[in-house]
Order: sequence, then structure tokens, then C-alpha cells
Amino acid sequence: MRALRQAGFETNADVARTAEEFTRLVRKNSYDVILADYEFPDWNGMESVELLRREGQDVPVILVSGTLGELTAVECIKQGAADYVLKDHLARLPESVRRAVRERGLRQENQQAQEELARSNRDLEQFAYVASHDLQEPLRMVATYTELLAERYQGKLDANADKYIHYAMDGARRMQKLVHDLLAFSRVGRQGLAIESADCNVVLQATLLNLEATVRESGALVEYAQLPVVMADSSQLIQVLQNLIANAIKFRGVAPPLIRVSAEALAKDWVFSVADNGMGIAPDQVDNVFVIFRRLHTRAEYPGNGIGLSICKKIIEQHGGRIWFESEPGRGSSFRFTLPIKVNIN
Repeated sequence: MRALRQAGFETNADVARTAEEFTRLVRKNSYDVILADYEFPDWNGMESVELLRREGQDVPVILVSGTLGELTAVECIKQGAADYVLKDHLARLPESVRRAVRERGLRQENQQAQEELARSNRDLEQFAYVASHDLQEPLRMVATYTELLAERYQGKLDANADKYIHYAMDGARRMQKLVHDLLAFSRVGRQGLAIESADCNVVLQATLLNLEATVRESGALVEYAQLPVVMADSSQLIQVLQNLIANAIKFRGVAPPLIRVSAEALAKDWVFSVADNGMGIAPDQVDNVFVIFRRLHTRAEYPGNGIGLSICKKIIEQHGGRIWFESEPGRGSSFRFTLPIKVNIN
């Protein structure tokens, strides 16, 4: 305390000599920093880090010890200590405290920003859900009555009238599809994830069954290796694989589509790959691939609203993974995503 006061700190401190005293004090009071000796008669000063963690408190712990070897000091930092200061070098203590308090402030600001961002995202998703849900009925009415106009007056008015009715019908249908896709995007994760043991071989078979007609009509060949069992929402994994395989078929090149599905363990993740021999993605479109409603082709070339990959990204990120791609125009693309490896202990 004397070293801190000499450096200009205004200090108020409590002293705890046992784990019980320490726990009682941190529950009762709010502290900016904890200074702890490494060895106590009845407990280890590093236990204060674990006690704070259990109490859900982010208070930096600085070890102040007479002797502390380099290996021990490094291990303490790894376990969560903010810093360590030797008692014969107390001149370091004020700067160590300043740095620890400053880093704590940055952590709190970052956490607050993340919470605000999460809240904003929830509000946006709620708005998208409500807007798209409530728009369905008036759009259905517009589409229905426009179709009735076409049935009743097609060919009975002049050519311009027929053309205008056609434009209205086409616009209503596209708006219905956009609203439907927006609703599908906003629904992802709204009910929470049904996390369970999911055999990705079974997931892939269900995906291919859904795409059976598309695969048959395109002459596509889907090759796959043995896939792992993961902890995930299997229905959402089907959505991911179905979107990726359907895109590989849709954006095919001259040759019949050849699609390879595989997975490999890498560090703490399973890395899945869906590779194709299609047309690939132009370099100037790389930043648009996962953006919702950002189409890479015109509607005249390919149908759709550009939402499938956005849904894939949202699902994978909610599972704690990430998704990216590699592509060479004219030679195909490889979409990859990760899922955490879960080890089941019997």
C-alpha cells in the first residue's frame, strides 16, 4: 500500500488471510485489483483467481511475492493472474496496477459492446420476423387478385394492359418469395438449437433424399467419404448441406456436376468440405458470397434470391464454427465449414 501511495494512488484496502475471509469480502465489496502473496499458511494465493471466477467477478489479481521462479510465474499468468511483482522490485507495482486496471476497463467495454451488438441483432431479427410474417397475408391478397385479373381480362384489353398485368403478377410472386426467404432466415435459431449426437452420414443421406430429383435431372455425381458424429442440430445441418450441394448443381459448368463431401479432424474442430467442378466464383464477387440477398448472377441466368449461403453462415456460427470458401473460376469451388469436436466419455 505504501508503494502505491508513493506513486500517487489513493488506496483503500481490506486484508484477507484465508480463503473464507477472501470469499466473504469479494461478495460484500467491489474491488479494482487484488494483490495476493503466492504462499499463505493455509492456502495458495492463486486460488483467489479461481474463487473470483466462481463468483463471476472480473477483478485482476497481481501476485506480490518474495520469490517466484520464472516457470512458476509463467504458469500463474496462464492460469489467469494479471501479473506478478517481486517484493524487492515494488517500484514495478504501480505500473502493473495501472495496466491491470486499464485492461480490465477494456474488457468491460468490449463485453458491453458485444452485449449491445447481440441485443441489436436480436431486435433486428425480431423486426425481420414480424415484418416478413405480417407481410405474407397482404402479399397473398395482391398476388391472388392479380392472377384473377389475368384470368378474366387476359387478351380482352390492349397489349399494354396484358404487359402491365404480367409485370404485376411477376413482381408479386418475387415479393412473396423474398418475404418467404426473409422469414426462413429470421427463423434460424429462434427456437434454440436442438443439440444432440448427429451422425453426419445419416444427415448426408437425408440431404441427398431431399435433392434426389435435382441430382437425377442434372446427372450429378455426389461422392463422399466416411463422415464423423458431431454434437449439433441435425435438421440445421441438413439445411447447410442441402444448400451447398444444391448450389454446386445449380452453378455447374459444361461437364456433369461432380461433388465431393468430406471431413477431417484439425486441432479442436471437424473441417467439412463440399467441393465441386462448377463454374467457380469470380474474384470481384468474393465479398458478396455470404451477404443476404446479394445475388452473384441475374434472375434471367439463375433463379433465387441469394439467401441460401447467408442461412448456412448463420447456422454454422450458431454452432460455434465458421464457414469460408476457395474458388477458381472455370474449375469449381470448395466450401468449408467447421464444427467443434465433441468427445463422448462412456
